[in-house]
Amino acid sequence: MNNKNIIPIHELATKIPVIKKMGKIVQCHGVFDLLHVGHIKYLQEAKHFGDVLIVTITPDRFINKGPGRPAFTSDLRAEVLSALEIVDYVAINEWPTAVEAINLLKPDYYVKGPDYRDNELDITGAIKLETEAVESVGGQIQYTDDITFSSSTLINQHFSKLDPRQQTYLEMLKKKYSVEDIFSMIDSLSNIDVLLVGETIIDEYIFCDTIGKSGKEPILVTQRLYSEKYAGGIIAIANHLSEFCQSIKVLTYFGDRDSHQQFIMEHISENVTVDPIIKSKSPTILKTRFVDNYTRAKTLGVYDINDELLNYKEELLLLEKLNQNQLDSGLVLVTDYGHGLVTPNVVKVLEKNSKYLAVNTQLNAFNVGYHTISKYGSAKYICIHEGELRHDYRNRTDSVEDLITELQNKINTDKIVITRGNKGSMVFSDGDFTSCPAYTTDIVDRVGAGDALLSITALCFYAGLPPEITLFIGNLAAAQKIASIGNKQKLNKVSLMKSIESLLK
Repeated sequence: MNNKNIIPIHELATKIPVIKKMGKIVQCHGVFDLLHVGHIKYLQEAKHFGDVLIVTITPDRFINKGPGRPAFTSDLRAEVLSALEIVDYVAINEWPTAVEAINLLKPDYYVKGPDYRDNELDITGAIKLETEAVESVGGQIQYTDDITFSSSTLINQHFSKLDPRQQTYLEMLKKKYSVEDIFSMIDSLSNIDVLLVGETIIDEYIFCDTIGKSGKEPILVTQRLYSEKYAGGIIAIANHLSEFCQSIKVLTYFGDRDSHQQFIMEHISENVTVDPIIKSKSPTILKTRFVDNYTRAKTLGVYDINDELLNYKEELLLLEKLNQNQLDSGLVLVTDYGHGLVTPNVVKVLEKNSKYLAVNTQLNAFNVGYHTISKYGSAKYICIHEGELRHDYRNRTDSVEDLITELQNKINTDKIVITRGNKGSMVFSDGDFTSCPAYTTDIVDRVGAGDALLSITALCFYAGLPPEITLFIGNLAAAQKIASIGNKQKLNKVSLMKSIESLLK
């Protein structure tokens, strides 16, 4: 960017004392993904409040408007704004909201469009914080009155990157539900208490530069750059749910060596309680993956694990904890990674005593060939990947619908969701099949996408949300998840709702 009025925000902050001498500073802030007549009128009216107009824009990484957004990068959006004669300075923000930018730039007026007058309609809560910020630096918030248009609506109608299947599904939802209807459904989840059962997994990613073949041995040589650890397994699911429901209890196991207990406790949300048993002769599961730093491709996995079943005393303690936690009082979600926690006796207690049991089983390198959903005989909700369904029936040719029907006849269940990667997901409910396309564009890491979908769909089905809404929310949750590495980021309720709002405009 060679435009002289596009200035890094910290550099622009150093110029504020000089700019103040030119008159009153007006700050506008937004995405400005598709500059249109509504934006022009908004900026023109904003400039009337003062003398110098500074426009700050949301950086790409903090835009939550669904797949394919932003349509234009922050550099391009800044360049377009800088070409307007009415705009004096443009800066790309470095934070999710304008609060920090306001504190740096100290505007006399912070101006928003008329649709922001009612702060209660702002699902992010950002306007309230931005108002407090501008008042703290001695400024005022003002609102324009001229006509506005939605960039999201214009993009959806005229420049959409969605395929026909995605667009058809959205049109179906628009005819049946308003955005407010869906938001109300999501808010209804907030009073639910959840009991989670599953293995705790620590995911370690070691990022490397790939050097090449060793000079003397037939091995690949990499240079270690840095590493990160994330709370995975059942802890990741707990964190995903933490912004959506009231309280979460986790029953799991830690190892009697290399427990990582302090790390786990430092990486759980405030409304999550973990009640572990200690598994003897075991570590807390650590899955280390070596990652090429340039391509982000995983090159090797090294697992520290003992996936033998719990011994008699450990199993008895887990059964006691299950009985103490009143399985008949709320949602019980079991994510069975097949690493020894969920024994046959544990399955029996879960099936017998749970009022609402949701179950997921997962294949991995340690359990291929003997760990399938068939270890369960009943559940209110089952969610598995298509590959795991086909593995269970040793069948790669029959339709998914036929296999789902066969599974439903075998296991007493009300609802079955099959995740299908880039094909989206399918639900069987009340004798009907509903398919929802995937809404994913930026794939950083697929690890944990199924867990994100499982967690939110289990919550939605427990609350009685319609299947078509539940799948839509679940697929957007999966899309949000795979846009970040590993389990580094938990599901964000506001981001999810912003994606829904944008797609249904």
